[in-house]
Amino acid sequence: MRRIVILAVFAALFGSLPVWGQSCYWVAFTDKNNSSYSLSNPEEFLSERAIRRRENQNIAIDSLDLPVNPKYISRVLQRGATLLHSSKWLNGITVKTTNDNFVDNTLLLPFVKEVQLTKRPTGTKSAVNKFTEPEAPYQNLEIDTTLYGNSVYQVAQLNGQFLHNQNFRGQGKHIAVLDAGFYRTDQYPAFDSLWAGGQILGTKNFVDQEEGVFEGHYHGMSVLSVMGGNVPGHLIGTAPKASYWIIRTEDVYSEFLVEEDNWVVGAEFADSVGVDIINSSLGYCTFDDPGMDHTHSDMDGHTTRISKGANIAASRGMLVFASAGNEGRQNNLWKYIITPSDGDSVLAIGAANKDGVPAPFTSPGPASDGDVKPNVSAVGWNTIIQRSNGKIGTGNGTSYSSPVVAGAAACLWQANPHASAAEVKRALEQSAHLYVNPDSLLGYGIPDLKLADKILKTSILKQWADDATWLVYPNPASNYIVLQKNGNATLGKVQLAFYTLDGKLVRKEEKPDAVKIIIQNLQALPQGLLLLQIISDDVTESVKIRKSP
Repeated sequence: MRRIVILAVFAALFGSLPVWGQSCYWVAFTDKNNSSYSLSNPEEFLSERAIRRRENQNIAIDSLDLPVNPKYISRVLQRGATLLHSSKWLNGITVKTTNDNFVDNTLLLPFVKEVQLTKRPTGTKSAVNKFTEPEAPYQNLEIDTTLYGNSVYQVAQLNGQFLHNQNFRGQGKHIAVLDAGFYRTDQYPAFDSLWAGGQILGTKNFVDQEEGVFEGHYHGMSVLSVMGGNVPGHLIGTAPKASYWIIRTEDVYSEFLVEEDNWVVGAEFADSVGVDIINSSLGYCTFDDPGMDHTHSDMDGHTTRISKGANIAASRGMLVFASAGNEGRQNNLWKYIITPSDGDSVLAIGAANKDGVPAPFTSPGPASDGDVKPNVSAVGWNTIIQRSNGKIGTGNGTSYSSPVVAGAAACLWQANPHASAAEVKRALEQSAHLYVNPDSLLGYGIPDLKLADKILKTSILKQWADDATWLVYPNPASNYIVLQKNGNATLGKVQLAFYTLDGKLVRKEEKPDAVKIIIQNLQALPQGLLLLQIISDDVTESVKIRKSP
């Protein structure tokens, strides 16, 4: 039985790869007292984009965002250990050591709450092939198109062309791909347009900082192709114009709990650089060391460390997508979803074929606490992908259905920039064809992006009707904004004034009252946060605008 499911089926401090003969430990701390970091100076540990994401969704920066106390880290390392990485969200560190007395000595420190073995010394590579795709009956893909080729099914099943045809293809959205390896992503033509457009934002390796990410396993490369691939006539990803962070958190050579901790710090890094969406085609249930195995009761959405981390990631205003798993296969002893797809705030994605029939391997829900899982489903049975041999072909697994939906969500969010991550998640679920009567294989079913778009626009219009006279969009804005009035136009005038946050007037004009007013040529306005004052019908409103380049 395979142990951890690889589903083809600023990060703070980190060190080097655990070497053979060393054990890895998770060390949890009691507090962040006397830290040199302060919530009043978030720029020290969060990028401007990460701060802006929180501001746009009214999410406070809190103690979870503070890095781990460096003094605590130093005291632990003095016990004879080397730092691998630290987790600010879970307030702890992962270390490696050969010191037999490390656990006892470390537990004597007053600020240490827990020490847990997460990886035993390993002398040989795991014999388990972690990346074998689940078998499923092959289907003839009888439709071909000039642009999408056979990938038309995974886009059109979600009504993704509704957004693509309006040029919502993920522009401006940043997606982190947490995976095992990205073999030849820097060489295969499927990714040429990403490189040419500057859409590969960077790479990070939380398994071995001394290795690159393009020489290893293919799995993450194939996952990325489902979202960002661009081979006209063969493969068009669901978000070909989004930008991507490539992050390796999975060790392909062994199966231990430490990889969940790698995942959490990978998600923290994604948050710190301002990512909008995380796709994780990785999942965990059992390990090379049976003492680390999860149980079905652990799949309750908030017990495993990785599900805790994934939930915190969502609470920071990101969308988190995770493969539900391929555990529905015949003779598989574990026939449940896996973590972090069980996360309360995570979108677990099941697999179906192009006709919406559940794949024979897709993991059944619900979560052990009864929550609907998977949340939604998409094509993960004969998904069109970039394969490791350089050819465009098909692949099976919730590894591929998850990025189908993650990329589509980027386009939906781009089309509805006023929406929060939670609102986009809810719209995807509400638009799915089984929303009224979800089942254990497809969850709420197959999302419909046209309906989800309508849900989001209806939602904002309702909020607008309750709260304000004017709806202002897009926000952030580059060279224009639209003012939409909640009510009828009058014969009066609308006075408009842009101010910097320190009160400096940078632009002022007057427009005839109208139901829709377009303000153009904003390029000369300073970048960053501005206040737009709108005076109409003797009512003054102020709207915070983010001016982008």
